[in-house]
Amino acid sequence: MNVLVISPHPDDETLGAGGTLLKLKAEGHKTFWLNVTNMKEEYGYSAKRIAERNGEIQKVKEAYGFEGFWNLEMEPSGMDKYQTGELVSQFKKVFEKVKPELLLIPYRYDVHSDHRVIFDTVYSCTKAFRAPDLKIVLSMEILSETDQAQHESGFVPNVFIDISQYIDQKLNIMKLYKSEIDAAPFPRNENAIKGLAAYRGATAYQEYCESFYLVKSHID
Repeated sequence: MNVLVISPHPDDETLGAGGTLLKLKAEGHKTFWLNVTNMKEEYGYSAKRIAERNGEIQKVKEAYGFEGFWNLEMEPSGMDKYQTGELVSQFKKVFEKVKPELLLIPYRYDVHSDHRVIFDTVYSCTKAFRAPDLKIVLSMEILSETDQAQHESGFVPNVFIDISQYIDQKLNIMKLYKSEIDAAPFPRNENAIKGLAAYRGATAYQEYCESFYLVKSHID
């Protein structure tokens, strides 16, 4: 199975599906990563910070052993500046190369506008005639974004994946993003990440789980 994870920002793939990606890779599936935004000098970031972030991304990419990686390097917190047609074109190119069967994307109602724009754009690429190989689309639960979802029911997951064997490895990968994880009460702290996985695990009668919202599925 070809698995494509789409992260609005580097670290979303790990927060939302790190354990699942590790598990699927260990089971023999092919995993691919499309990251949408990144730091660039034209967006106001220093050369030093850009080099640090690109180094982090490289380490994370190697840790997962992805078969393919694309970094669109669009402007963080600026996805609403792009034309929908431009975004669809960029995503379609990756879809055509990967031919994903399982797609992992942000939740439609995440508090961050980048996540919402990317969900809407990517979802338009999941029509059967555009992605004939696609079987399952899952929205990720991304700590500090999905828990702030602006929707009357909040995030109500209906898919749980046991990551008990991979929780420590997920945390170690997250720590590669040195500026994205910190001590409590910072929301993306080690205890919070592990605590959320324990809470979702208890729901599914497992030790640690990642949870998702099933957007669509088509099984032959």
